[in-house]
Parts: sequence; structure tokens; C-alpha cells
Amino acid sequence: MISRIDLRGRTLTKRELVDELPRAVLDVEHAAEQVAPVLKDVRLRGARALRELAERFDGVRPEHLRVPPEQLSAALDTLPPAVRAGLEESIRRVRMGHAAQRPQDFTVQIAPGAQVRQRWVPVERVGLYAPGGLAVYPSSVVMNVVAAQEAGVESLAVASPPQKENGGLPHPTILAACALLGVDEVYAVGGAQAVAMFAYGADGSEPQDGAVLCEPVDVVTGPGNVYVAAAKRLVRGVVGIDAEAGPTEIAVLADSTADAGHVATDLISQAEHDPLAAAVLVTPSVELASAVEARVQDLAGATKHAARVAQALAGPQSAVVLVDDLEQGLAVVDAYGAEHLEIQTRDAAALAERVRSAGAIFVGPWSPVSLGDYMAGSNHVLPTGGCAHFASGLGVHAFVKAVQVVEYDRDALEEVADRIVAVANDEDLPAHGEAVRARFH
Repeated sequence: MISRIDLRGRTLTKRELVDELPRAVLDVEHAAEQVAPVLKDVRLRGARALRELAERFDGVRPEHLRVPPEQLSAALDTLPPAVRAGLEESIRRVRMGHAAQRPQDFTVQIAPGAQVRQRWVPVERVGLYAPGGLAVYPSSVVMNVVAAQEAGVESLAVASPPQKENGGLPHPTILAACALLGVDEVYAVGGAQAVAMFAYGADGSEPQDGAVLCEPVDVVTGPGNVYVAAAKRLVRGVVGIDAEAGPTEIAVLADSTADAGHVATDLISQAEHDPLAAAVLVTPSVELASAVEARVQDLAGATKHAARVAQALAGPQSAVVLVDDLEQGLAVVDAYGAEHLEIQTRDAAALAERVRSAGAIFVGPWSPVSLGDYMAGSNHVLPTGGCAHFASGLGVHAFVKAVQVVEYDRDALEEVADRIVAVANDEDLPAHGEAVRARFH
């Protein structure tokens, strides 16, 4: 079901490692070609285009593109108590974790009378996307909304695909999660067209839409399929984005002390997301590798989404990778840069401190990725496709910007005036120097 890659006895450069390791193949460039006309259509025709695109892609023409407030309340009222309790606990924990992320303003005295301050300012408005294709993710609503709220964003809008079985509204649990979080601006809009609506705004076309359906936002965040990723790529620069999130990934670095059943169930848990989901085990233990392969074979067929899991595990993006030792294993997982990295080894905590590239690291046998998906207090919107080499998971930082404030008095400026003039003249920008000299003559 899952292939093997044997790196034992081989000394590879990082580039060679990256070429050897499994990865889902996503043609974002091709998707961007298909998405570009959708973005243009929404930008030019607003709500009318959104309704037609929903009919085309989601099989339903929503009467209400903006979800009526009473539908949000009704969804919360009918939410099963156990699910509500779970979402409330998730919100509480994620809020605690993100409150600690708020960056602090600071002031530096460069010289007497010379002061530079840095203020962290939240963006004014954000658009948050919650997928609704193969699975429904109220947990993604929690992750996106709480991070933005803890950053201090005042205006939040959520979009999720309309569903035919829900009368053209998003899934009821998505609506209930929005109500729990106090978000009342929710749209029945999915995919690339949701990204376009947030980036460009949209005028109304029906009386219930109003003259303006949706005002443009400053930042768009949230996971989605390859078309959502392509849309984000195309609107970057018009708005800020979190990342071009692709299919989910789990890598497990494990030695002979790991429980094969735990590893197998963790690989399967991520494989059930998507046929393109990646599941990778890196281990120096042939015995563990064989035991995990056997457990995966036994368990995968019994899970609810067996066909999807089987496709993901058999795909080129998934593999068991054999290494000489944990030192080589550490180099492998760093080169891979997984969205989720579990470490199930002796001294797992010490190894975790040495990892440079991972979206989130789960240490030891009692910290499965599923914990991070819901209740850890961390964020589950994480960089995929190797983007963990340079990008972070979603957090407060995605919704704030640093503004520098410079304040010098006369003496402080005079002290450096001649030096400014000298550098400005050397750059052949004499008017820069004159702007300084004019203050003293």
C-alpha cells in the first residue's frame, strides 16, 4: 500500500534529498490559468457572477450570498451539545495560545533627542476562508477567526461554499462556529470566487444583497484546494495572504521505541483528508517500518474513508523512508519541511529543538497531530509543500503590521546632517541633503 525509499548508506546533499523524498504534485500554474477568468468575472460583475459560479461549481444558486443572521442563530441552536462543547473548548485553548503571540511595541533611543518607535497595528479588515469540499472544517473557522481576533482586527468576514443540501447556505456547523465566535458577516461563496470577492469586493445584484454585497479586505487567509491556492497567488499584492496551502502532510520521525500502532493511525488520520494527502515515516528501524506497514494494511481498510486513505497512502507523495540513524533522519525531515512533524523517539524533546523546518512539531507519543488539529492551543493552518523552510503557520502575526515612528529634535538632526548630505550626494540625490540643510539655513 505504501512504498519504501531506502537512503541507508548514502550521503546526499540537501538538494538530492529533496529530489528523493515523496511530494504531492500540484500544478498551481495550470490552475492559475483556469482561475484567472473566474477572478476577473467576480471583479467585474460582483454578486451576479458569484451566483452563476456557485451554480456551476457547487450545484446550487444561493438566494442569500450573505447568510442571514437568523440562520447563524438557528445553526447554533441546533448544534449537538457534544460538538458545541468541543468547539467551545477549542476556542478557549486556541485563544490562550494566540493571546501570547501578540507582539509588543518598543522604543529605542538612538541618541539624545533621537527616538525610533515601532508600533504593531492590526489590519483593518480580513477575509477568512473555510473549505467545504471533501470535508467540513469548523475547526478551520476557529483557527482563522481566533488568530484575527487576538490580533485586534475589527472587521472579519468568513466565506464557505454553499451546499445544495443546506438550501444554498454553508454547512450548519460552519455557521454555528461563526456564531460561537461572534462573526456575523458570513458568505455562501466557495473556492477561487471567494478569494476574488474578498480581494476586490463585490456589488450586489439582488435586493437582499444591497448596493454593496462585500467590501474588499486587507488580508485573505484559510486553507483550500489547488484552485484556492492559485487564486491567492493571483491576488497577492492586491491583498496580503497567509500562504498557498496545499494538501495536508504528516511526517513521523520514529525509532524502535515507537508504537507501530500509534504511528500507523497517525499516518491514516492525515491520509483521510484528501487523496493527495502525504504520509511519510522516517526511521532507522527496519522492524518498526515493517510493523507500521502491516498495521496500516490492517487498519486502512476499516476506516470510514478507506478508498481515500488507500489512494493517499499509495500515491507518490507517501512513503516509508529508511535511514542509517536518527542523525540522518533529522537531516531528512529538515529537507522535507513537513506541515506536521511528529517525533516519536528516545529523547524526542531534545531532537525537536534541533528541527529547523516544520510547520508544527508534535513531541512524544501523547502529542498526535489530531491534537493540534483541534485542541492543542496551536494553529492548524500551516505551511505545506516544503514552504515550512521559509514560512510560518497562521497566527497573530498574519494580521498585524509593523509601523515605525521616527522622532528627532533639532540637535539630534543637526548632529547627523553633514553625514546625511555626504551619503545623499554620493547617491546623486542632492535634494535629499538639501531637505536637511534647509532646516538650518
